[in-house]
Amino acid sequence: MSRRPLRPLRSLSADERDEVERVSRSGSDRADRVAHARALLAVADGAPYGVAASRAGRRSRHAVASLIARFNAVGLAALDRRHGGGPAIQYGTSEQERILREFQRPPDRARDGAATWSRTTLQRAVRSAPDGLPAVSTMTILHTLWQAGYRWQASRTWCQTGVVIRRRKSGAITVTDPETTPKKI
Repeated sequence: MSRRPLRPLRSLSADERDEVERVSRSGSDRADRVAHARALLAVADGAPYGVAASRAGRRSRHAVASLIARFNAVGLAALDRRHGGGPAIQYGTSEQERILREFQRPPDRARDGAATWSRTTLQRAVRSAPDGLPAVSTMTILHTLWQAGYRWQASRTWCQTGVVIRRRKSGAITVTDPETTPKKI
């Protein structure tokens, strides 16, 4: 018989349970997210930590206990990975929003020296702005744009994922794919 857990799983709300079940059945989500979701569901259904670990394809009941404690503290964010070492993250959400604001502004040929943004021209613009980030790297800009759903296209322009401009008889219209958000990695 297993011990009673020191910090048992709090009850899941209906929305949380739906999301955890969706992630646990997902075939396209990251494997660690799916394993975390399966372990949470097993514990929520009353399984001991060791059984929950084996249902999730893991061995350690201690890892399940840590996951449960983290879920109790932060909720659904416990399904995601945390920072895995290396240098500390320097740019938070406000800095990333600053980069995206600058990116969404069309470049001025005279001031920015370009008709479309590249990583280096965007870096120069963000660094030289009065409220800018004086030490931002092109890799930070790249990862910020990726997280926002932008990809570098063969036409050397940045396009938002799932948004296209179609030509019609009445003129150009913007079409948005409603399934874009669930497809994001």
